Amino acid sequence: MGDDSEWAYPDDGESPVRSVEVAPFAMAAYAVSNDDFGAFVADTGYRTDAEQHGASFVFAGLLPDDFPDTRGVAAAPWWRQVVSASWRHPEGPGSSLDGRGDHPVVHVSRTDAEAWCAWAGLRLPTESEWEYAARAGASTVWPWGDELAPGGQHLANTFQGEFPVLDTAEDGWAGTAPVDAFPPNAFGLWNMVGNVWEWTADVFVSPADRSGGRTVIKGGSYLCHASYCRRYRPGARSGSTPDTSLGNLGFRPAATIGGSA
Repeated sequence: MGDDSEWAYPDDGESPVRSVEVAPFAMAAYAVSNDDFGAFVADTGYRTDAEQHGASFVFAGLLPDDFPDTRGVAAAPWWRQVVSASWRHPEGPGSSLDGRGDHPVVHVSRTDAEAWCAWAGLRLPTESEWEYAARAGASTVWPWGDELAPGGQHLANTFQGEFPVLDTAEDGWAGTAPVDAFPPNAFGLWNMVGNVWEWTADVFVSPADRSGGRTVIKGGSYLCHASYCRRYRPGARSGSTPDTSLGNLGFRPAATIGGSA
């Protein structure tokens, strides 16, 4: 577990590489999709944190050129707060889920993810479970080896071009991709790196942040780029507050083997 390669961020607590033992568990083959989340909402009437707050954060590159100016994030101005952005309207008013039923649900907080898991009789994975599943028995930087795009073949949904101004979509996607895009890893799990960050059940603590106020997220997203965020690796990690909702943050469930969820 962890990463000591040139790609690693020591301040995130990735290093040192260490051995961790996990009990038997099951991991969903895919991130929870919009269709999956929609079934939960239809059954329960659930309203997400973003819907209750009335806004969420959207990557500016996915907004129309004439989109009105909105509040940005000081340290990351490519994130824009968009009124009415939610899982139903990923880029705010005027956007919809048409053609994206099989894309991962986004704009969901950890609270929202846990509510879906409780409804489904499942749970969020621990960080070590998540990383074990993502590695699929490999000790390389990525599950498929030590090159991000071996032979020029893109094996995950990440950002190509000049971040944040131009995503050339050489991998076929700008923004989210279907949950079954790209080849699965050796355990038969799709998009464990790239596409969307995924919530875990663990508190984020690192050499640079010992507050314990954030939750570990894993996997990177379609916004990860070598010049900005090299966290699209199993050994990488970051943290978000449990009420955070973003256009590149979703989840996949896990279950305990031989016991309750």
